[in-house]
Parts: sequence; structure tokens; C-alpha cells
Amino acid sequence: MKKERAIALVDGEHYFPVIKDGLEVLARQYKVVGAVFLGGTEKIGNMEDLNKLGVPVILKDNLYSAIRSAIEKFSPDVAVDLSDEPVVGYYERFEIANLLLNAGVSYKGIDFDFSLPKLVKVALPSLSVAGTGKRIGKTSVAGYIALLLKQSYKVCIVTMGRGGPAEPEILHGEKIDLSPERLVKLAEQGRHAASDHFEDALMARVLTIGCRRCGGGMSGRIPFTSNVLQGKELAENFNPDIIIFEGSGSTFPPVETDQTILIVGAHQPLDYIQRYFGPYRILQSDLVILTMCEVPDANEEKIQQMVDAIKKVKDIPIIKTIFRPKPLEDITGEKIFLATTAPKKSLSKLIEYLESKYSCKVEGASSSLSNRPILREDINASNYNFDTMLVELKAAGVDVAAKLALNKGKRVVFIDNIPLALEGNLNKLILDITQRAISKK
Repeated sequence: MKKERAIALVDGEHYFPVIKDGLEVLARQYKVVGAVFLGGTEKIGNMEDLNKLGVPVILKDNLYSAIRSAIEKFSPDVAVDLSDEPVVGYYERFEIANLLLNAGVSYKGIDFDFSLPKLVKVALPSLSVAGTGKRIGKTSVAGYIALLLKQSYKVCIVTMGRGGPAEPEILHGEKIDLSPERLVKLAEQGRHAASDHFEDALMARVLTIGCRRCGGGMSGRIPFTSNVLQGKELAENFNPDIIIFEGSGSTFPPVETDQTILIVGAHQPLDYIQRYFGPYRILQSDLVILTMCEVPDANEEKIQQMVDAIKKVKDIPIIKTIFRPKPLEDITGEKIFLATTAPKKSLSKLIEYLESKYSCKVEGASSSLSNRPILREDINASNYNFDTMLVELKAAGVDVAAKLALNKGKRVVFIDNIPLALEGNLNKLILDITQRAISKK
């Protein structure tokens, strides 16, 4: 069997004979093509010692620059870490992992292995919409992108929700019945009728293929298992102008697309972006949409910290946005109960916006759409003193909220969440990145 090409990461805190022994052990499994000296001089007599290791050694003032040079010079399949603290600590190892994985090089040590399988390419022009966590607006943004692009292109969305179908499910969003009554019937049949592909199909009214995934790993580049590749093949058979692959949580779609849009929540912990595998997600992307850029989610200082952290990793376009609800039907003059996944602290702002924008009266609200027992309590506590249940097509939006309202003879209207740019032109950025994806093919 052909051995993988490996580079060794070494430091001067080990005695020279110990490093050499380590390289000999490494050579039993790999073809060792070079080494990178990461620093430290306590146990290395002088730099000439490095020339006696038996492999070419890259040495630079900056360890990350040295690793980049080694990748370019040696074209390794894997980098094996023979270094240790204090030269390389926890933060440094994550930064090394981000750098190597982005270059397509595995990173291994005695008790860790960050490796990625080769991604399958998409035959048609394609976009990924990935994220750095759950409840940051990926599905809303993906639907918004599809709604914008379908004015000029034939669009297909492929989703991979954690509650998706066992076999990829095709929804012709432009013509399928997605009424509340129909979705409740599907839920009663055991279907997850609020899964991402139902939401995309309803909000964008485009061809949508629902898939599923389990697990996401640390880098989030590929799920443990999914049926997205089957969904990809189905999408290609429809021959759309552009395929949008929607990520799930902090996990990317397991395909190689032409461009990637990364959704980052301004309310997320800063460390999730600048540490761990946050930088890798940024390095893999071509545009960042920063969502929830308003109080109480995030103040101006936090928003700027997020922008600075992203820019430090990669000089990438960033656009700041907020979400606002848009009912899919007219609710003028109606008494409303609002059911949403938005945090409780944001309810007052959403209620004020709905009442002002759509001339309705919000009589009750729940931010517990993802908590079925509490949601039931909130709805029942309203004594159904409303005309219309205004609900997101998420979580328990169908099997609890819509079902309870319909059973009481109430009207159900779904709401979309529209990203609004605080500065810059969101639509132009989306159209530009789409054109680059199409040009690649």
C-alpha cells in the first residue's frame, strides 16, 4: 500500500536524538517528506542539528508561516505533531488545525486525528449556506437567497436537517399544498412537517429536496452520516441554474460547492468565532452574513468584536443584518398570538414591529416554539383570545401551535424571517457571489 506523504512538526524542547527517533518511528507508517521546526531552543544545541535529522526542515520566525511554506513545498497528505508545550499549547494547536484542514491536510497526534474525506463536487453551479451554530438564521437566509435568485434563475435548495427524512424528499414548492391544515395532517402521520425543507419550500416556493444528517464533528465540515449526496444527485437531475445547499447547526453540507456563505450570529460567544474551529469555517467561506446585530442580542461593541475577529482570520466581505417577521398572508386588524423561536427578551421588539407594520394587535406571545410543554402552556394560558395564530414553520410550529389553533377554529398564518441589511447592499452581494459560482462552471 502506498504510504501517505507526511511532514513532522518538531520543536527544540526535545533532545535531538529523541526527535530523530520519533522520525524513525513515523517513517514506519508514512513517507516522511519534511519537517517544520516550530521553535524552542532549550535542548537543541544549534540550528545545524536540524540539518542532521535526515529530512529537509522548514524554519521561519513565525510557526504558521513555516507550516504554510511546508505545505507549499512538500504537498503533504498529513502533518504529524511531535511537538509539545510550551512551544505549542492548546490555542496554537487549534490554529494549526485550522490552517492544515483549510489546505486539505490532515492533522494528527498521538491522541487526536483531524482528517477530512475528499468532498464530492457538484456538477452544476452551487452555493453553500453554512453556519456557526443553531438558531442564527441559516434557513431564513437560504430561503431569502432562493426568493431573490428565482427572479432570474431556476433554483433548487437541498437541506440536511437533524429531523429530515430517511430518503431525500422532493417538494415542488411552486405548486405543492403547504397549507397549515395539510402540514398538520402530515405531522399526524408521523412526519416532521416543520423540517427545514418544508420551511424553504413554503417561504421561497422553489424546488426543495429534504435530506437529513447525524453528528457534525469539531470542524463541522462534514456530518457523521447523511443522505445529502443522494439529494445532490436528485437536484442535478432537475438541471437547475443554481443549487443552494443548506447547512445544519454548525455543520457544512458534505459537498464541494462553488461558493460558500457563512451565517454568524452576533450574539454568539466570541471564542466560537476566533478560537477552536471558528477560523476554519471562516477560511472555507466567501461571504459572511452577521445576523442579530441589535440589542438585546448584541451591542455595538460586541458586533465590532465579531467583525474584527472575522477579518483577522480572512479578508472577507461581511454584512451586518437583523431579522424582521413577515406574515405570508394579510393580518390587518386581527388579534394575534405570536409563536416564535426568538428569545424572550426580543419579544417586545417583534410585537412592536408587527403591530406597527401590519396593523394588527398581538394579544399573546410565546418564545418557546422549541419547547413543546411550555409552548402548550403559553397557548392555553391565552384562553384562545385571538383570531390568528402567527407562527414560524419551525420546531413545534405545526404539531403543537398550528394544531391547537386549528382545533379551536382559529386561523393559522406562517411567518418568514427576512434579513435586513444595516449597511451595504445584501442583495448585490448575493447576486455577485451567485454569478461567481455560475462563472466557475
